[in-house]
Amino acid sequence: MRSLAPAGLPLVLFALGCAGSGDAVREPAAATAAAEAAPARGPALSFSYETLDGRELSTASLAGRFSVIGFVATYDVASQAEARFLAGLLRDHTPRINAALLVLEASENRPLVEAFAATLKLPYPVALADAPTIAGEGPFAGLHHVPSVVILDAEGREAFRHVGLITQEALEEVLRGLEREGARRAR
Repeated sequence: MRSLAPAGLPLVLFALGCAGSGDAVREPAAATAAAEAAPARGPALSFSYETLDGRELSTASLAGRFSVIGFVATYDVASQAEARFLAGLLRDHTPRINAALLVLEASENRPLVEAFAATLKLPYPVALADAPTIAGEGPFAGLHHVPSVVILDAEGREAFRHVGLITQEALEEVLRGLEREGARRAR
């Protein structure tokens, strides 16, 4: 009787090669290293959006801490996951960080956005983006894909950007790298 191991081995290796690559976890490690070696950041971003509860999501309202802003859409399942990852991040790192969600949808979708935020029980500010931001212009130029995440430093300068879904654990890794960078710069 012949063994199936030699014939089946290429199939097993192929299946392992097709398994998820974990880029969302590995990529931030490279981004963290790049952030640690990066020169001084650009100027503070200037933005202001009205949140669902009538407050302001702005450079001023987020100043003083690292701020993780998720860019999402209500119709996107990965955006739901990102919103939950940000909720976990805020839960585990309050008061060290800010978190917020910017929904890249037109104002006529406000009822959907309100239902999205209520259903997910989001513990952070949620705002609708303006037309330039939705188009990938304005303070977050080039960012019009969902989900995406931007991390601002305490002065409101962009310190990290990730297009695509990124896990809570990967965001924690990036924040640790940014905090190390800040500690080094303070010396």
